[in-house]
Amino acid sequence: MARGNLFDNLSSDIGIDLGTCNTLIYVRGKGIVINEPSVVAVERGTKKVVAVGADAKRMLWKTPGDIIAIRPLRDGVIADLETTEKMIRYFISKVLPRHWFIKPRMVIGVPSCITEVERRAVEESAYKAGARDVKVIEESLAAAIGADIPIFEPAGHMICDIGGGTTEISVISLGGMVVTNAIRLGGDEFDEAIIKHVRSVHNLIIGEQTAERLKIEIGNASPDKTIEKVEIKGTDAITGLPRRLEIDSVEVREALKDPITQIIEEIKRTLGQTPPELAADIVERGIVMTGGGSLLKGLPKLISKETGVPVILAERPLDCVALGAGKYFEYAKGFDNTRSIYDNLNG
Repeated sequence: MARGNLFDNLSSDIGIDLGTCNTLIYVRGKGIVINEPSVVAVERGTKKVVAVGADAKRMLWKTPGDIIAIRPLRDGVIADLETTEKMIRYFISKVLPRHWFIKPRMVIGVPSCITEVERRAVEESAYKAGARDVKVIEESLAAAIGADIPIFEPAGHMICDIGGGTTEISVISLGGMVVTNAIRLGGDEFDEAIIKHVRSVHNLIIGEQTAERLKIEIGNASPDKTIEKVEIKGTDAITGLPRRLEIDSVEVREALKDPITQIIEEIKRTLGQTPPELAADIVERGIVMTGGGSLLKGLPKLISKETGVPVILAERPLDCVALGAGKYFEYAKGFDNTRSIYDNLNG
């Protein structure tokens, strides 16, 4: 057996969804082993790590002066390389033995809209965190693999992945992305839209965690039969004093209208760029939705209504990118075969 194959069989294959909001890690043979917020708390000045993940998220906006809680990723890309490396290293140390016999291979899903410099930053952080081999692939391709879409078929499959910082829409056929569009808009912008609405309409300042709770509990994209209400607390923008407010699902839907419209327009644009034969396949098979943003109540229904195309929510929408990244090496032979077909056609 070749030395490279021996290493591949003995090492751990790790798939990482390095998300703006959450980092998910898949280990071959174990499944999803990490699903924690992409937050790191460090000491101011020394940059010594105090907490990572869920523990660090609880410190956001609540830390004393000598500790700062950092979200090292913004809009799906690394904003703080050093902190991202520490975060990846910490998560991997939780799932792998303390002394690795062979360093792992890592596949990381990233938005297709990132620059080459940003892509290299992702690779560099993974190598510094202890990877033997790093492969960076587009999030929508990873999500398609994770959603068990038969990507090597000579047919069109559309996937829409709505993450925390980006939304990516791709048409995949024969293992390659025929059309792909990505916008730096996702679940974070949903939260921001709710914050802006509550302040402009009610003069109440609320934090990201409150906005996220509103989105999850009563957020919706389509009108519903029942109107739900939730009480929130914040700071009065005029008096500066704490205040309570009851807000309903109709208002939250109105607040989310703008970012949702932008996502739908991007889906329509991608459909318009799709070759007719593949578009016919998509009308028959539907659009598969993945990512945390796809869980917004009524969103698949609204997208279907606006596009005239069936919309299917993946079985595990939050896990698809990590699952697909982790399974990438199992699919690698298929990609090699597809490339050889293209080479023969173009030769």
